[in-house]
Amino acid sequence: MFDPTDLYEVDSELPELSGAVLLHQLDGFMDAGQAGALVSEHLTNNWDNRVIARFDVDRLIDYRARRPVMSFSTDHWESYDTPELAVRLFHDEHGTPFLLLSGPEPDAMWERYAAAVQSLVERWGVRMTVSFHGIPMGAPHTRPLGVTAHATRRELIGDYEPVLNRLEVPGSALNLTQFRLGRAGHDAVGFAAHVPHYLAQSRYPAAALTVLDSIMRLSGLSLPDEALRASSRRTDAEIARQVADSDEVAEVVRALEQQYDLFVEAMDEKKTLLADESRMPTAEELGAEFERFLAEQDRRD
Repeated sequence: MFDPTDLYEVDSELPELSGAVLLHQLDGFMDAGQAGALVSEHLTNNWDNRVIARFDVDRLIDYRARRPVMSFSTDHWESYDTPELAVRLFHDEHGTPFLLLSGPEPDAMWERYAAAVQSLVERWGVRMTVSFHGIPMGAPHTRPLGVTAHATRRELIGDYEPVLNRLEVPGSALNLTQFRLGRAGHDAVGFAAHVPHYLAQSRYPAAALTVLDSIMRLSGLSLPDEALRASSRRTDAEIARQVADSDEVAEVVRALEQQYDLFVEAMDEKKTLLADESRMPTAEELGAEFERFLAEQDRRD
């Protein structure tokens, strides 16, 4: 029988962590705009922290699939970028402890990894696990970024409007861990920032800000974001310059703006209709609306 505690080593001297939030971000699958990586980088670079648990990457990582960087100097190897999958302990502005599990996504042993994370959640009394990353969307950078939220209990994300209904996607260790935590009765939430598809391969701090805001709203943590905001302002200015210099790019952005505005308008109309109890739609109206929806899908395809 596999013992999940064999997959990591834990610091023997730890403070009381019961009720802490565990943030969970992995590199290697999907992270449009590097939204998740930027949040982890922001926290690690701007807050005092220490590693309290390390996973055995030799058992989890396929080195030949993604070879770590080594630096050569004249006649010798100078350094090696050692992969690290670890849990770090932080404290927010008010001294509230929280945890960040980050590093490369395991290439193997996903079920064992998920079981190991669950064992840490139970060992430390973690009240909630929050994962985050970015996904590419057909939306313009000139409009507010959306967020897709998902959770092991719907009540955890009650004020987030669902954007997608049902779809099948390639699995990830991050999402499998959330799924297994939910099956075991633990609270887990995930946030995916909607990154304009033409910025998906770039560092896009605005997406990281969107994710960080969602994390703070849900968890109650106080995490200053001025460094990210300054980076976002510089990036937005550069994007605006490039759009202004290219008529082709500007046209694409305008088309996305029109599409976005029409979508928001349609959603607002539906909310108003549902909120008006004195004006319930008839069967004929519902049928016509459904036919219009199908026609839109055909045109989009």
